[in-house]
Amino acid sequence: MENREQKGPVVATLNPQNSGRCTSWGPSYGGSSNPQVKGASSLHMSTYSEPPSWDPLNEKVMELVQLMILKYRLREPITRAEMLKVFLKGYRRRFPVIFKKASKCLEVIFGIELKEVDPTVHSYILVNSLGLTYDHMLSNNQSMPKIGLLIIILGLIFLEGNCAPEENIWDFLNMVGVGVGRDHFLCGDPWMLLTKEWVQENYLIYRQVQNSNPLRYEFLWGPRALAETNKMKVLEFLDKIKGTDPISYSLWYEKAVRDEEERARARFVPTESTSPLSTSQR
Repeated sequence: MENREQKGPVVATLNPQNSGRCTSWGPSYGGSSNPQVKGASSLHMSTYSEPPSWDPLNEKVMELVQLMILKYRLREPITRAEMLKVFLKGYRRRFPVIFKKASKCLEVIFGIELKEVDPTVHSYILVNSLGLTYDHMLSNNQSMPKIGLLIIILGLIFLEGNCAPEENIWDFLNMVGVGVGRDHFLCGDPWMLLTKEWVQENYLIYRQVQNSNPLRYEFLWGPRALAETNKMKVLEFLDKIKGTDPISYSLWYEKAVRDEEERARARFVPTESTSPLSTSQR
């Protein structure tokens, strides 16, 4: 059987030491050098493009993000008092700014949302974005939540027309510094993550392109992704990163609306008892 671990571009990945600043994935209308990567052109990411300059405020943001991720792992709530006591001594007046940046980072990079459960003590729980139930994390302390990257890949597949050639996915990952064939601090081995783990979890379908010669492969949404979220929510997530509304992706916005309408119609299947022509109504 062909060894496919070496497929796709191999690039230097980000040194974890340079991850001390949490920036947005940053969708922009730049794009890939590959003219075939239509989705990647609309969803160009620049998260890891340059090493960050040291900033004490950003350092506090990342300390708070790390605490939030720990609480996510432990499935424990986090309170404002705890955040101030543990990490933010001397930064009390800057807490609203630090908290806002950390919350945004947690959502757009790691795919985790903060939800306030007790306003009286400002207590929050941490949940996966878009209702996704995927929560697999490696047992070592260096593992990072991967929901954010999963949502980005689902978005790219949708922007590619619901079926993305694997070379376009690898090209996109190459643009953001996630090199196929090398471990990345955020997602480990990206090839194994996409073609094995997320396929086994039913979030992605990875299949051979029919009648392709030489063999080519493509990615689609898996049944679990279709069951747990929808294309409109994914678009809204992408636009939350960019800071606009879904209409900025007007073509895909219309497609997402049509997709939701079709799914709604499919969920309503008239039965004999509800049909106007049922025996009891004739």
